Amino acid sequence: MEHLRWGTPDRLRSLLCELVSWKSMTLTDGEREFPGKVQAKLQELTYFQENPDLLGLYEADLGRRFLAGLYKCDREEQDTIVLLSHFDTVNTEEYGDLEEYAYLPEELTKLLLNRMGELDGDALNDLLSGEYLFGRGTMDMKMGLAMHMGLLEKATVEKWPINLLLLTVPDEEVNSSGMRAAVTKLLELKDKHNLTYKLFLNGEPVFTQEPGDRSFYVYSGSIGKIMPSALFYGKETHVGEPLSGITAPFIASFLTQRMEWNLTLQEKMNSETTPLPVTLQQKDLRFEYSVQTPYRSAALYNVFLMKRTADEIMEIFETVAIDAAEACNQAYKEVCLKHSVQPVGEVRVLRYEDLQTHATRKFGLDFVEEIKSQVQEMPNRDDREKSIRIADSLMIECQELAPAIVLLYAPPYYPAVNSSDDDLVKRCVQFVRHIGQRRFNLPVKQVHYFNGISDLSYVNYHDEGEGWTAFKANTPVWGGSYCIPFDAMSQLCAPVLNVGPFGKDAHKRTERLHIKNSFEEVPYLVENMIKMIIKSMCQSVH
Repeated sequence: MEHLRWGTPDRLRSLLCELVSWKSMTLTDGEREFPGKVQAKLQELTYFQENPDLLGLYEADLGRRFLAGLYKCDREEQDTIVLLSHFDTVNTEEYGDLEEYAYLPEELTKLLLNRMGELDGDALNDLLSGEYLFGRGTMDMKMGLAMHMGLLEKATVEKWPINLLLLTVPDEEVNSSGMRAAVTKLLELKDKHNLTYKLFLNGEPVFTQEPGDRSFYVYSGSIGKIMPSALFYGKETHVGEPLSGITAPFIASFLTQRMEWNLTLQEKMNSETTPLPVTLQQKDLRFEYSVQTPYRSAALYNVFLMKRTADEIMEIFETVAIDAAEACNQAYKEVCLKHSVQPVGEVRVLRYEDLQTHATRKFGLDFVEEIKSQVQEMPNRDDREKSIRIADSLMIECQELAPAIVLLYAPPYYPAVNSSDDDLVKRCVQFVRHIGQRRFNLPVKQVHYFNGISDLSYVNYHDEGEGWTAFKANTPVWGGSYCIPFDAMSQLCAPVLNVGPFGKDAHKRTERLHIKNSFEEVPYLVENMIKMIIKSMCQSVH
């Protein structure tokens, strides 16, 4: 039998360290170069030397690409498991003078032994235990990719009677443009090779549920995330005549206070609860200091989802905003009355789609599209900034609507996905639970929604009432720099499951990976889970 390059824990560890050493921070040249390096590694396998057309790089955006490698078994087998991962990482500034070692796990772990005074209790204990490997991307999530590469290699050598499609994408940490682009490619590969997707299997890491938690979790779904946002447009005045206008910060304070930790935007399912909403950003839109009062500002609010759609969130958001506007107007009137000043108007609430309709009626569609195009062409502006600036540019031309709170959505949007009731997923969870306990004495628990947000949000999409339309209508950059292939996503209707390595402190200086769990336990569990799926499929045929 052919020699396995990544078939032992030590070789898998070496592969991980090599993948980590390829710097791939989001929106850097390293991220653009990374999939080509993975392709070169996979091209070393005999299978892809004999079948080069089954391994390819495909365009995402901004010069970034995703990789798809398909193992097709010798039989006329349609059943296919998609092995999903992302290869981008967050930045490394928090490593300070150790930043150059952030991508060298073996060296960093040794160096930290000389810097023990800089670590907290849990991280220090883990370092001294010798059971963890530190470094950026070790946990989130290059170990998942390394494990999938090992599984793919083993399938090609042992000729597993099932198809495996390895898919690894960029940009999960920001907008998931890699996965959104990959959706249509998954459909193309499905048709071209007559594949039947049976399971989307992600390898995102296990996150502790609370400090000191040592349980190993498998996830039968992934939490959703959406970003209701607001443009606050007041009336300008000189600071010497403050009541001759109304400031945007004054208006914003009423909505932000009502959005922070708002219980009506929290969901519960099977004893799991979404984190409370918080403000991710609140800022003045001016570029310079002035004694003119700030009359334009914006806020972005983070809301997690389980069952709710974009339409339902917008309805709740609008209700909260109307209540905020009423309280704002009342407080403003009381101040004006006390100082015998006539109010400049009442703050109204309108959705972005209403603002766009108003501007189109006033100036025509071409004028509105030109404004949107000009903002889209602004350099060094991300989709969140562009969303706010498009709404702001339209309000500048429609000041008869001021003072106002304009409600909109800013990217990204991750629909929630859940397969807890799927029979195959139930069998997989039970199998991992049983084998984990029996072979490794590993306490395995099921979580219904992966709480770290993942690319699984873009497969197996269900929305009978087309609740996504509110997102499309109220996202200023929709159809320009941002879109979601909802129709295509709904065609990728296989269940989802996440089984990945145990680690701690993703996105922190102390990001680390549990060595035994990652290089021995989880690869064994996933490999044998796939073989269990193969066995059950063979039994169902006969």
